[in-house]
Amino acid sequence: MLDSLRNAASTWIAKLLLGLLVVSFAVWGISGQVLNDQSRNVLSAGDSSVSMLDFRLAYDRQINALSQQLGTRVTREQAVAFGLDDQVLQQLAAGALLDEEARRLGLGLSGDKLAQLTADDPAFRGPDGRFDRQQFDFVLRQIGMRPEDYLKNREQVAIRQQIVEAATDGMSVPDELFKNLALYRGEDRTVEYLAVPRALVEPVAQPDDATLQAWFDERKDAYAAPEYRKFSYVKLEPSDIADPEGISDAQVQKAYEDLRDRYTTPEKRTIDQIVFSDRAAAEAALKDLLDGKNFADVATAAGKSSSDIALGTLARGDVADDAVADAAFSLEANQFSDVIDGAFGPVIVYVSDIQPEVVQPLGEVESEIRQDLALEEAARVLLDVHDSYEDARAGGASMAEAAERLKLSMRTIEAIDASARRPDGTIVGDLPVSAELLREVFESETGIENAPLSMGGNGFVFYEVEGITPERDRSLDEVRDQVTQDWLKAETDRLLAERASAFAKRLEEGASLDEIATEIGQEKQVKRGLKRNANDADLGQAGVAAVFSVPRNGTGVFANPAGDGQFLFRVTEVFEPASATAESIPDNQRATMRSALADDLLDQMVARLQGKYPVTVNRAAMQEALSF
Repeated sequence: MLDSLRNAASTWIAKLLLGLLVVSFAVWGISGQVLNDQSRNVLSAGDSSVSMLDFRLAYDRQINALSQQLGTRVTREQAVAFGLDDQVLQQLAAGALLDEEARRLGLGLSGDKLAQLTADDPAFRGPDGRFDRQQFDFVLRQIGMRPEDYLKNREQVAIRQQIVEAATDGMSVPDELFKNLALYRGEDRTVEYLAVPRALVEPVAQPDDATLQAWFDERKDAYAAPEYRKFSYVKLEPSDIADPEGISDAQVQKAYEDLRDRYTTPEKRTIDQIVFSDRAAAEAALKDLLDGKNFADVATAAGKSSSDIALGTLARGDVADDAVADAAFSLEANQFSDVIDGAFGPVIVYVSDIQPEVVQPLGEVESEIRQDLALEEAARVLLDVHDSYEDARAGGASMAEAAERLKLSMRTIEAIDASARRPDGTIVGDLPVSAELLREVFESETGIENAPLSMGGNGFVFYEVEGITPERDRSLDEVRDQVTQDWLKAETDRLLAERASAFAKRLEEGASLDEIATEIGQEKQVKRGLKRNANDADLGQAGVAAVFSVPRNGTGVFANPAGDGQFLFRVTEVFEPASATAESIPDNQRATMRSALADDLLDQMVARLQGKYPVTVNRAAMQEALSF
């Protein structure tokens, strides 16, 4: 998620326009009157500034955009932890610097152009697709923005765009750069490599107490006990209140009759048919059948194979041709029909087998029907039970008492962390709406009657936190076994890395991989045609990167992607693509490079402007803007 947050606004064009909020709208639910105090600006650059309202709206808009990108709602706590507030601050600072430069240059926008830009904004279009003044007023009222503030911000966007376009329009990337990129991407290599297994340094001696204690003290945070919470919950779904015993025999009988088709396997027949090109041929074939010829022989004489004539074993409703169905289901087994007019021409039908209709008796399905009816009844009264539970709690009943009154089960989880693990490391895997429930449990306080969680419209979960065990540092004795295992693994990795590095140094000094392979009892491997962007199954992405980080005859070491040792390698051949030209780079990648070059130029421009117009930040106003 952190990478997504960092990459979401990766171009300066996006960054410079993000600060103003007129590109798209949402109902933010904050007060413009509270945050639009011009005396409490979040930042300023020269005479240009960013108000608390502008900061808050840009911040919320960024959270919404990231939430859509990640497919999950990004909370404000997560955003702060990932540094989103500083990201937005930097973006708005860049915009303020451009505003100040535009002011010093005397850039502006005509009233006609501003009116056209406002009319073109899709947020203000009415049902006919044209600008609608009522829609304009409604949208701005929803976000707490005055029309004059919108027009001012819209004008700022357009003026910033003038500077951006003046700096970047017409910029081109030299063909030589594209050609070098094609050479870089198209290069392939031959590499010889050798496995350096962990067995070379194993077994590692057990650490003494002093060594283990020192190692643990340096990594104490990694072994800390997380916060645990004790909570109880009551789940209310139809299955929790269904009462099959309350369903009468008459209800079961009626449901059985209404749903008879569900418990009936229809009659099926194995059907063959011969389709003829004309009726005369069909009549001649029928005569042969009446004279005693076998149906299959008649089909062969008509030029049909067994697969041509077989329809299959079908119920009446599965036969596409009604005429064929009527004929087939009027015959006895091993009988053929007269010539009938089928959908594809004259046809004779033959039935070789009949599987009669089978109806499951009521006794076999009674319990299933009773359970289904009970669930239907429970779903009908679910909201009544929900209200009865809430009334019981409002009347002073505890969760346990309310649950007992309604014959619901209350379950208590004695200790669980935010990742659903118990103190012994096992996972509590059967919680209803687990992710949402845990999130709410860890945001609640003890003794609070929380609003129930919805189970997708099919039920509710009532929950209450009963105790909180704060996170704490563990002592070495509590986690000695785990710490010992971790130390042994780390020590093995260290010793193996030292051994592999020593082998690499010998390669650099003139030894061959064959010599080292013989010495450690391993077989040298050779991989040809390795590409820079390959995710090779043997070497892994990190291994490929290591191979392409050295020149021809270069050597190195990288971790075996299988996790059981190191690889020692030497690059023996490097091949450049003979056909690499500027045109080898696809158009979309050429456009990406042009955009990146423009971003670099804008980065430099903003850095220069920051030296020209120092930016001051009011952190207190920023925090106040985020508190609403």
